[in-house]
Amino acid sequence: MERATLIAPAKINLHLRIVGLRDDGYHELETLFHPVAEPCDLLEIEPAPDGGFELQCPGNPELETDSNLIRKAWLAFGEATGFRPGLRITLTKRIPMGGGLGGGSSDAAALLRFLNREAGDKALDEDALNALAAGLGADVPFFLQDGPAWATGIGEKLVPAAVDLSGATLVIVCPDVHVNTAWAFRTWDEKYAAANVHDSLTSARRNTKNPSPVSARDMANDFEPVVFEEFPTLGEIKEKLLSLGAEKAAMSGSGASLFGVFRDRGSAMSAVRALESMGLEIFQVDCP
Repeated sequence: MERATLIAPAKINLHLRIVGLRDDGYHELETLFHPVAEPCDLLEIEPAPDGGFELQCPGNPELETDSNLIRKAWLAFGEATGFRPGLRITLTKRIPMGGGLGGGSSDAAALLRFLNREAGDKALDEDALNALAAGLGADVPFFLQDGPAWATGIGEKLVPAAVDLSGATLVIVCPDVHVNTAWAFRTWDEKYAAANVHDSLTSARRNTKNPSPVSARDMANDFEPVVFEEFPTLGEIKEKLLSLGAEKAAMSGSGASLFGVFRDRGSAMSAVRALESMGLEIFQVDCP
């Protein structure tokens, strides 16, 4: 096995609805995943002669544990296929943790794809690989895909989606706020599940005449009302994105990252400068 460098991209949720609570305690979702090139994690892989597994994460030693999804992916693939090469992995973590951008899931999916390519006649077919990925986490199967996708179930049932963001610029804001996903689901259940209330997360006040790259139906996230109530600064950042020229803005996943969709690149760059001056971590993604 040769050395390799794997790129693990982030994702945003252009749409996220909580449909209901399942008997197994998970929530049924309807979400529109969209991959983004930045931020991304890097996995540098080299063979480990002793046949074991070693994970190093400079700058984030707390990730060097048996509970890391990368190690779990290595173990699960070996159990499913009998192919478990010794690996030494150095993870460069650029996707903020706990921000709703799917970093851990993307890391696991990147390794699964790599292992499946290396496995030869032990490789899994697409359905089996997706099933294995879903066992690791609800978002992992998406990162085995190559483009936007609608996801239902707990996020594992995927259908490719035609989403045109061409010419748009995404400004992704990553505040230093951690939103516990279990808390977000529990609080949404308490406040909205019985009434099945859905708040629109697009801005009606903008009244822009320019065509939006994403429909109003797509730009929705059921987590926003409960998360913004608990963390008002996140709602303020969303409004800031809109005031700086974003046609649409929303939170990704259960937060705390937010994104704005800009049709004018100059406005996006001005927004980046303004938000960086507030001490916020920003990523700018130009959509081809």
